[in-house]
Amino acid sequence: MRWIDDHYAHLADVRTVVFDWDGTLADSIDNIVSCMQLAATSVGLMAPTDVAVRDIIGLGLFEAVEVLFPRAEVSLIERTVEAYRHHYLLPEHRSVTLFSGVPELLDDLENAGFLLAVATGKSRRGLDRALAESGLKDRFVTTRTVDECHSKPHPQMLQEIADYTGVSARQVLMVGDGVMDMQMAANAGMVSVAVATGAGEPDDLLAEGAVGCIESISGLSFLAGQEIRS
Repeated sequence: MRWIDDHYAHLADVRTVVFDWDGTLADSIDNIVSCMQLAATSVGLMAPTDVAVRDIIGLGLFEAVEVLFPRAEVSLIERTVEAYRHHYLLPEHRSVTLFSGVPELLDDLENAGFLLAVATGKSRRGLDRALAESGLKDRFVTTRTVDECHSKPHPQMLQEIADYTGVSARQVLMVGDGVMDMQMAANAGMVSVAVATGAGEPDDLLAEGAVGCIESISGLSFLAGQEIRS
């Protein structure tokens, strides 16, 4: 667990906690990498490296494929997107595995009075399926996906969540595993905490503005013990 400075000072005003999904709550990064590589080769493209795929997690699917294959024509990008969706929905890929301690952490934060939300690069269909299969469908007061908002690192998702939950920017905490999560929070004027279980390297996440980097999502449990300011 690494912190830039006194994290309690940064997090004292937080009322709404927003989680990324892939790599933060769900152990799904390797699955995403595998499906993107399979999708690429199935349409005749060279499989991207693991690092290249990790770097685009957080973008909307079409935008992600555009970044991975900048010279590809729109029709080929669309075919790759459809191929990815096909592979991702196969039985061997579609199961949702939460990181250890996720339900317990959400219980603790909710019982402490925090409002919980999700901001993800997944589609609405993909997130709704993941929430239902993981048993977390009713655990969040609101969620945002790239179907409703600009893709990360644009701040729209966080701004809409703040408006929905009736809090100011300084009262929102973004928790994520990717550089784009930290950039989105910075663009929204919000504080962020990184978790080292997904796409980003701790040094890179801290460099993008995270006030700390925890080894696992359970490392956020201390927040439930803080007094919420009105």
